[in-house]
Amino acid sequence: MNFHNILIKWYLQNKRDLPWRNTTNPYLIWLSEIMLQQTRVAQGMPYFFAFTKEFPTVFDLANAEEEKVLKLWQGLGYYSRARNLHKTAQYVANELNGVFPPAYKELLKLKGVGEYTAAAIASFSYNETVPVVDGNVFRVLSRYFDIESDIALPATKKEFTELAYELMPKDNPAIFNQAIMEFGALQCVPKNPDCSVCVFNESCMALQKKKVTVLPVKSKKLKVTNRFFNYLILEDVLGNTLIQKRTSKGIWHNLYEFPLLETGEIVDFDFISKTVQDGFFSSYNVIGIEECSYATVIHKLSHQHLHIQFWKIKTNQVIDNGLDFKTLKTFPFPIVIYNFIEKL
Repeated sequence: MNFHNILIKWYLQNKRDLPWRNTTNPYLIWLSEIMLQQTRVAQGMPYFFAFTKEFPTVFDLANAEEEKVLKLWQGLGYYSRARNLHKTAQYVANELNGVFPPAYKELLKLKGVGEYTAAAIASFSYNETVPVVDGNVFRVLSRYFDIESDIALPATKKEFTELAYELMPKDNPAIFNQAIMEFGALQCVPKNPDCSVCVFNESCMALQKKKVTVLPVKSKKLKVTNRFFNYLILEDVLGNTLIQKRTSKGIWHNLYEFPLLETGEIVDFDFISKTVQDGFFSSYNVIGIEECSYATVIHKLSHQHLHIQFWKIKTNQVIDNGLDFKTLKTFPFPIVIYNFIEKL
């Protein structure tokens, strides 16, 4: 029995029942694929249900305010995905009459759609013979065939794509793509896979050569930058506060936050006190400063670690256009700030 037959048989017996597997609707498949970039299925699932309920068609998503889209995305991270999602929905709705391009090459032209996502939509919606290559596929193929190529290099992507194409049954590429990804997600997992129950344990080269733990080969990650954020929460006599929108490019673009003081290191009460006295909130009479929690929150993003401190700044005046707690919660915030608001 060849590789794809064994794999597909395993898949039909073991696959999870996921909502986007019960459809060939390209809108729903595109939505799920964008959500599952950098995100586990269990984390993405509630968001998929929330989005499909709120925006049942690409037209509904296109016509929504960006702020509403970001609010619904809150907590899923990598917010550029949500902004691209919204822009692509508008493009498909307005320029393509709501019809997604029916081919891999055309899908690649959509904003936020890379090779993997385009291949997934093309094969799952249109049964086009294009292999999907994600982390799961790299892992399965590198172990099964004992391939030591560095998966961080573009040339390796090409090598694995060609290999997957050779293995895939040309009459049913969609099920092969689903199967190999599911196999990597459930059976051929990154750490401590149970090879004793694996359907390939007699033919897997990594298992025979005792190399399961060292494959796939991936060169070192990018350097992580440390940044130090101090959020200054101005609170007036009515309990209202101020927020601002992050308009500059970079992390959390178009999300909201409290007034921010970014420093080169973790700072203490005296530093914040001096900054406030030197006029950070020059139009308000400050009567008290307190640190909201003694522990610095470390929020890890892919290439940045944010060391976040929250400081409460009290004024005996009324803030112009101040927001109360209930209104505050309707805005889209980075999840680390939203969690802080919840604790307040």
